[in-house]
Amino acid sequence: MNTEPKPIYGDGNPETHPLTWRLSKQEHVRSVDDYEALEGYAALKKAVGMQPAEVLEVIKAATVKGRGGAGFPAGIKWSLMAPNDHSGARYLICNADEMEPGTFKDRLLMERLPHQLIEGMLIAAYTLEATQGYIFIRGEYIEAAAYLNQALEQVRTKGYLGDNILGTGWSFDLHVHTGAGRYICGEETALINSLEGRRANPRTKPPFPQVAGAWGRPTIVNNVETFNNLPAIMLRGPEWYISLSADKSKDPGTKIYGASGKVKFPGLWELPFGTTAREVIEEHAGGMRDGLSLKGWLPGGASTDFLTADHIDLPMDSDSMMKAGSRLGTCLLMVFDENQCMVSATRNLEEFFSRESCGFCTPCRDGLPWSVKALRALENGQGKMEDIEHLSELTRKLWIGKTFCAHAPGAMEPLQSALKYWRNEFEAKVTDRPVAQPSHTEQA
Repeated sequence: MNTEPKPIYGDGNPETHPLTWRLSKQEHVRSVDDYEALEGYAALKKAVGMQPAEVLEVIKAATVKGRGGAGFPAGIKWSLMAPNDHSGARYLICNADEMEPGTFKDRLLMERLPHQLIEGMLIAAYTLEATQGYIFIRGEYIEAAAYLNQALEQVRTKGYLGDNILGTGWSFDLHVHTGAGRYICGEETALINSLEGRRANPRTKPPFPQVAGAWGRPTIVNNVETFNNLPAIMLRGPEWYISLSADKSKDPGTKIYGASGKVKFPGLWELPFGTTAREVIEEHAGGMRDGLSLKGWLPGGASTDFLTADHIDLPMDSDSMMKAGSRLGTCLLMVFDENQCMVSATRNLEEFFSRESCGFCTPCRDGLPWSVKALRALENGQGKMEDIEHLSELTRKLWIGKTFCAHAPGAMEPLQSALKYWRNEFEAKVTDRPVAQPSHTEQA
């Protein structure tokens, strides 16, 4: 096990750590001049020297998967955007509303490398012929928003933003928009509604945002980390990008992994996609704190299924996590030790999801508070066996296809897996269990 914290950027090699290598040179790179001295905006200049369709083919060939949790290929998503008929605005939005419990990777990228995000968005905007862009950022990320706004002002003076960018005839402007603090804004159509000044409810699809998104116009929404991958891909090519992953046939590139909980060194590390959970926990996070052992872990935020210590050697890629009965999510592990009561841990998660429901559909609005009520009764020693059965029933009734969006199914993932792996802990809280009768021998 590692005995001291490891830096996020590894050996600081841009060939192996495209997202974070600049942080090996400086603690942060917030000045446009410093960023340009470290290959900054070279990828944008290369991209605008190509046709937008050619840049799109590069991104599709690299198979860049969305880093917000869903993992949908960005190139395919972009190709579904309505063709440019020059009839009005075309929007590009960065989902920086990082409210998934246990997740803090986007915050690091925005606070320390704001220009890398902006360059990635400029490449995407040129490819999509977008005219306006927004970074929809979590309201609590005050410092990140300030650094991004400073970076945008610097970029405008360089001619990378505004009218006739780099003499191409293409014009694009980018703005930072701070959200009002709702988890549901992580869903792209709820985010768009909030951006428009509406209540943050998910929209019916179709139409998808690629056809009718912000203000009814074609819109693409991607995650912070997704955009951060684009400059390096443009400079070094899709074949190089694919070669970075631990298993070249699965998820390409690198990923910012992280760990929180009872590990020695909670933090973030850029690692090849497909790195095992054991390496993340034991080598980079230093293993469990002294005297503690691993009991369970969430692979990528609160809305993923629990896995156990038996799953620790699984590669952290989408296929492996799905086969194990969970999801990759954001790849920031939440680690639980053997002293943790899983009834209490699950209740804490369900309280969050219940509070963050937008209230639009009945199963989510009413079902999630019922899960909290049952879990709290069990936690307080007032539960019954029927409460456990009721919780199991909720995991089925609030599942995919039975609610308007994925909020309630995501809330059910930690609940259903906690019941699967630690049902004995739930039953131990029950007060109406049948009392075993003594045998005739014992009575004699």
